[in-house]
Amino acid sequence: MRVLFIGDVVGNMGVHMIESYLPKLKQEIKPQVTVVNGENATSMGRGITLSIYKRMMSAGVDVVTLGNHAWSNNEILDFIDDTKRLIRPYNFPKRTTPGKGYTMVNVNGSQLAVLNFQGRVFMDNLDDPFALADELVTEIHKTTNCIFMDFHAEATSEKLAIARYLDGKISAVVGTHTHVQTNDARILPQKTGFLTDAGMTGPADGMLGMKPESVINRFLNQRPARFEVLETGRGIISGCYIDIDSKTGHTTHIKTVMLSDDQIN
Repeated sequence: MRVLFIGDVVGNMGVHMIESYLPKLKQEIKPQVTVVNGENATSMGRGITLSIYKRMMSAGVDVVTLGNHAWSNNEILDFIDDTKRLIRPYNFPKRTTPGKGYTMVNVNGSQLAVLNFQGRVFMDNLDDPFALADELVTEIHKTTNCIFMDFHAEATSEKLAIARYLDGKISAVVGTHTHVQTNDARILPQKTGFLTDAGMTGPADGMLGMKPESVINRFLNQRPARFEVLETGRGIISGCYIDIDSKTGHTTHIKTVMLSDDQIN
């Protein structure tokens, strides 16, 4: 099976890129499953709304993952329990957190488990993603060997660490959160596909999707600044696609994808 994963969708331009260019990308790549990280998809660049979720699904997305901004828009509390294909990091406190951290997708008679976890280095101190992933993967193996993980984390070492820890146990680990696509797509020794970060989808001329001026001023004066999503200029869509052996769950191929408006038009 082929899985297309698209990195953090940022703001109105990011949603526009999904609606306008994802169908074209899917026509070229021909994935069986499309997963998109949507935790920055609102006009403020934080959180997601029900309307945006539905727009993504209408554009051909199968699963939407989240991250540390999952709860930045309070509206999500009203609909996350009713949306089967919207998942938040599994390692939020289980007893008190709505929604779920993984979902199953049927693919031509096989099943793909899509997992969402969040790292802890330089981020909130959530439950241990290593221990919880171990438990969850063991349970999912009773159903399928095909398991994809969006690991939303800051530290590159933590992303690679969980991938190496789970090497041979899951099909692929792809990182999100830093909004910069890395050049290290590879297959680990036990056949788990890995990419440190898929990159972002949204304003190509911003700084991680934000207006450059406020970010630069923060470095110049060291004072708090309000970051705003850039709404003008070129758009970019970033991610990767992964080929998974449906029987073994092993990755057989992984390749990055990055296109901007001027490349697509």
